[in-house]
Amino acid sequence: MSYEPQEIEELSKKAEILTEALPYIRRFSGTTVVIKYGGNAISEGLESLDSFVEDVVLLNFVGIKVVVVHGGGPQIDALLTRLGHSSTFVGGLRVTDEETLESVKMVLLGQVNPLLVSRINLHGALAVGVSGADGSMVLCQPRSKEHGFVGEVIKVDASLLENLLVQGRVPIVASIGVGVDGQMYNVNADLVAAELSGALRAEKLVFLTNVEGIRSDASDPKSLLRQLRAYELKDLLDSEVIQGGMIPKAEAALSAIERGVHSVHLLDGRLPHALLLEVFTDQGIGTMLYG
Repeated sequence: MSYEPQEIEELSKKAEILTEALPYIRRFSGTTVVIKYGGNAISEGLESLDSFVEDVVLLNFVGIKVVVVHGGGPQIDALLTRLGHSSTFVGGLRVTDEETLESVKMVLLGQVNPLLVSRINLHGALAVGVSGADGSMVLCQPRSKEHGFVGEVIKVDASLLENLLVQGRVPIVASIGVGVDGQMYNVNADLVAAELSGALRAEKLVFLTNVEGIRSDASDPKSLLRQLRAYELKDLLDSEVIQGGMIPKAEAALSAIERGVHSVHLLDGRLPHALLLEVFTDQGIGTMLYG
C-alpha cells in the first residue's frame, strides 16, 4: 500500500503528537483531574460536546481519574426566559429565589447531567451522574440574604466520588448543594469544582468555558496570560482587572491552589480537544495558575 506525500506528512504529524503526549501520560496516569465544564461550552452543540466527551474518555482509558463538575448558566437563562422570569447577578452569582431554584434543579438534574452521562456512556459504561446533594457531598449554608438560595460551601465529603473512581467510573457532578436541614441550594459550579479538587487531592483542576483564559486587558484577546502565580492573580482581582463571571472562576482557582491542587487551567472549551491540548502538549492553549 502506497501513500501520497501529503498523507505521509499528516501521519507523521499525528505520530509527533502522540510522542509528545507520552511523557504527560506517564506523569499523570493514576492522578486525579477535576474538570469544570461550563454551560457556555455545552451550548455550542453536540459536535463540541462530543469532542469534550472523547477527551474525557481518553483520559480515563490512559489511567487518569476524571471527575466532571458542571453548571448550566445559559440553559438556566433560557428556561427562566421561557417562564417569564429574569435573573439578577451579584458578584457574578445568580440571585436565587424559590422559583429560580426549581428551574436550576430542572436544568442541572434533568437536562445537563443526563446529557453528559449519556454522551460519555456511548463509549462504555463509564459515567455516573450525581449531585452535590447526594450523600451530603456538598454541605452548604446560605451565602447571604441578598443571594437567596445560593449556597456557600462549608464542608465537602468526597468519599462517594472516591468510591466511583476506584471502580473506574467518571462521576458527573451537578452543582447543587444541601444544607443540614435538607434545603437544597444553587452553588456556583466553579466553587464546587475547587472544593472537590482539594478534597480529592487532585493534580489538576481545569475550567472549560467560552473564553481562552485570563487576560491582562479583558477587551484585548492578545493580552492572554499563559502562566500566573497565585499572588499575581490576587493582584488582578484586587485591581478589578477581572470582572463579571470570571470573578468566581478566579476565586475558585485561588481556593484550589490553597487546598493543595498542583495547577489550575482556564481555557476555551469550545475548541476541539482543548482538554487534550492543555494536558498532553508542551505549550497548552489557555492560562495555567500555580502556587
